[in-house]
Amino acid sequence: MSPPVFGVAGWKNSGKTTLMARLITEFSVRGFVVSVVKHAHIKFDIDHEGRDSFKMRDAGARQVALSSPRRFALMREIGDAPEMTFAEILTYAGECDLVLVEGYKREAFPKIEIRRDGSASREPLSAECPQVVAISSDHPGDEKEALPVFYIDDIAGMVDFIVATLGLKRP
Repeated sequence: MSPPVFGVAGWKNSGKTTLMARLITEFSVRGFVVSVVKHAHIKFDIDHEGRDSFKMRDAGARQVALSSPRRFALMREIGDAPEMTFAEILTYAGECDLVLVEGYKREAFPKIEIRRDGSASREPLSAECPQVVAISSDHPGDEKEALPVFYIDDIAGMVDFIVATLGLKRP
């Protein structure tokens, strides 16, 4: 895949988004350009009633593009059509050094599985997801894994691992 793709997987409330944000920050500090793909629930909305773009979508526009000097967004209504494939979504990643993905645990790209107290489960996903190549845990000493295990706050270590795993070149 081009650009390289790496994911974060875990149970609900395991801290996936928090880990993603911390990884993005560390990659950015190191000079990498990162795009993100996040799999959302069936019904989500990034637009809100009263906004001009909402009024246009509500009036029947199939697609609304918002553009400013600093930001671009595209909203597309897909109705009853099937969800876009992961490969189709990746075409929107733009120019970047790396795409970080939250969710899509069944897709074929390497992932770090996050295990944390307070999540819906601590049951390992690695057994059913062969794409899991490392574990991020709040109790790394308790993990019985052949995979590398990182303490949940070892963001630099995880980024080093991702860089090595994907063979990323320093910008």
